[in-house]
Parts: sequence; structure tokens; C-alpha cells
Amino acid sequence: MTHALDVVTYGEAMMLLVADRPGALEDAGAFLKRTAGAETNVAIGLARLGLKVGWASRLGTDMMGRYLMREMAAESIDCSQVALTPAQPTGFMIKGSVSDGSDPPIEYHRKGSAASHMGPDDVDSDWLLSARHLHATGVFPAISASTLLLARRSMDIMRGAGRSVSFDPNLRPALWASPALMVETINDLAARADWVLPGLEEGRLLTGEHSAEGIAHFYRQRGAKLVVVKLGAQGAYFDGEGGSGRVAGFPVEKVVDTVGAGDGFAVGVISGLLAGLAVAAAVRRGAWIGARSVQVLGDSEGLPSRAELLASGL
Repeated sequence: MTHALDVVTYGEAMMLLVADRPGALEDAGAFLKRTAGAETNVAIGLARLGLKVGWASRLGTDMMGRYLMREMAAESIDCSQVALTPAQPTGFMIKGSVSDGSDPPIEYHRKGSAASHMGPDDVDSDWLLSARHLHATGVFPAISASTLLLARRSMDIMRGAGRSVSFDPNLRPALWASPALMVETINDLAARADWVLPGLEEGRLLTGEHSAEGIAHFYRQRGAKLVVVKLGAQGAYFDGEGGSGRVAGFPVEKVVDTVGAGDGFAVGVISGLLAGLAVAAAVRRGAWIGARSVQVLGDSEGLPSRAELLASGL
């Protein structure tokens, strides 16, 4: 079957303001404008590798919405399912600058955003099924009750049609009413996916298991065809229908900013699997892109072009 798109994703894009110097946010003298959003990071990364990518969302008609639409379109992403509305604002976030690899201070300003008003009626089944793969994360379903319903519907439609679905828990505890609700909901979403991509620490929180093997077993028992547990600098562990194994991480001389590394990892794994690579090779590609991502300040600067990927031999 020929598909108009390779990958689609639903998610909230935010304008990112990155401080020009390390320290408290209030001490910054200026901020650099960037794009942000877990799903949009993955969309950008896959598009740069030459995949046909569609992104569905809702933005305000404000400056931030116009900026994000321009940037996503410049990456050759299909934005035909992005609605613009004057009724709600575009979300944005402010991030501190770090130089030592520590977690930067972050402030989110997304409550009541245009994207948070999306719901299951915003799923265009024809557009969705024009793709062979759906990527979902735990961020978009966390911003409102209606976006959770949208996430469930889109995953169910794709899974029901025999298309592949990937899911990155991408935990944001501050967005959930309670830790218990977060765990229950995220695990319900993971059970709707073929490929589940948790980090080690979030996997421990979600499953109660301590080891990467235990976390992978938890989700495999619940229907996942493949589980890849991200282990940071140590690489990743995978368990799938073809077997299990470990992939080493790529050495990094200096970690600048870890935000977005998991999204880069997802780009590598998804692109590799869709290209028909063996699981270990796809996970190795993910580890390489994740390592690139931690060496830059913004969320998407480390995402490689197709030429850079080909030059790497991965």
C-alpha cells in the first residue's frame, strides 16, 4: 500500500524562550526564540531525515502561533490539520540556560491554550489513515480531558487499521491531578501502542519494576510488540518479538542540555524501524541522535539532516 504520509502525530507546539545566560530566569538579559513540544520535536526530526510527516494541532492567531506555523512548514511538515483560532492563545515556555548538563529551570505557560481545547472530534480519520505510523506521547493527553480522549481515539483508529503506533510516556507530573492518575492513564495509553519507549526512571515509576528487563516485561505482557528502555549515557535495552539486547550509548564530551534527548532517541528508533532496520540497529540510531541532542541548547538543533545520518553510517 502506498501512503501519503509516513508518520503523523498530534500534539501541542509551544514557542520556547531560552535564556541567554546561565542562572535564574529573572537574571537573563535576553531570550532566544525556538520551537518546543515533544511531538513537534519528533515531527521535525523525522522530516529532516526525509520522511513524510504530518502534524495535527491547534494554535492561536497570535505572533507565537504564526511563528510556529512558519517554522513547522519550513521543515516540510504537513500542517493541513493545524487549526488557527483567535479564541485561545498559543502556549509558550521559558527555559533557563545551563552549561553543566543539569536540568534547566523551566516555566510553562500553556493553561487554556488553543491546543488544550482539542478533542476527539478533531481527528480526521481519512488524514490519519493516510499514514503508516502514528507517534504519541504522554504529554498531549495530559493537558486536558479532551486531549486525552483525542489521543485514545487516534491510537485506537491506527491500531484497528493494522498500522503501527509508537508511544513515549514523556512524563510531566505537574500536568496530572495525582501521581496515581498519571500512572494509570499512561499505562492505559501504552497498552494501545506497538512500540513503547520509556526512560528507566519513568519506567520504574510507572511499573514498579526496578530493572530495564522488568520494565520491558511489564509492557510486553500488556501487548507491546517492542519495548525500548532508555538508559541515558549507558544506551538502551530492548525487548521485542525478535529477542532482547542492549545497545551502548555514544560518548559525549560535554552535556549542554538534556531536554529533548528522548525525542531525538524516538526519531532514531522510529525512522530506523520504518526503514526496515533490525531493532538493534534502529536503537543504535536512536542512541546516536539522543547523544547529539544533549550537546546543544535548543530542543531541535541537534536533530540531524538525512545527509548527516547517511554520513554517520547509521
